[in-house]
Amino acid sequence: MRHRILALGLVVFALAALGSAGTMVSYPSGSETVSGYLAVPEGAGRKPAIVVVHEWWGLNDWIKSRADAFAKEGYVALAVDLYRGKVATDADMAHQLMRGLPDDRALRDMKAAVAYLKARPDVDGARIADIGWCMGGGLALDLAVAEPTLAGGVIYYGHLMTDPKTIDSLKVPLLGNFGGQDQGIPPESVKEFEATAKKDGKSVDFKIYPDAGHGFASGPSPRNPADAQDANARADAFLKKVLKGAS
Repeated sequence: MRHRILALGLVVFALAALGSAGTMVSYPSGSETVSGYLAVPEGAGRKPAIVVVHEWWGLNDWIKSRADAFAKEGYVALAVDLYRGKVATDADMAHQLMRGLPDDRALRDMKAAVAYLKARPDVDGARIADIGWCMGGGLALDLAVAEPTLAGGVIYYGHLMTDPKTIDSLKVPLLGNFGGQDQGIPPESVKEFEATAKKDGKSVDFKIYPDAGHGFASGPSPRNPADAQDANARADAFLKKVLKGAS
């Protein structure tokens, strides 16, 4: 596939300044050119990397801040822009943007982000994970199924697939954080996915927070601070394990 055949000369590098401040970069996705927000950690050598997948709001400042935070932890973080420059300012606009996002294009763009990271000389291609929230959580799962070379995937209250054959094809370790009061992604579906995956021998660690609703850990001021802190700590420990070999 064309978007997976990347020559360094075709990749448009806009190198980020060292530290936490990122910058926009461009790279090919099929016959198109797409962009993302790249944050690069300090220091030389090849580093682990994370594909950061935004919520239905788009690539907003909070998602960029998450990429910056990952860079401070030593990861090359690329936050994809699946809406091609559009960012929602209210829920109605976010809903329209999400409904207008073709599933196949989103997956192609995310796979292109993985290919871009693998082509970078400062990234260890064997140590790439993904993470997403809400809409991005479901898409992060889709990418984990489609890209078995990923080292791990983190899902925050994202839509889960139900097809046993698709779940059986999963090769990537997963960690998920979900709300017990989430009306869109009920706890029963979370438990069903985890049970099916573990029955097939998959590495899946899901946690349901009984008092939390959908989006409980999103944004600069999360709705459930204590649950968000615990969920983020779980995600951090998981990423250190799969990307840095920490116990």
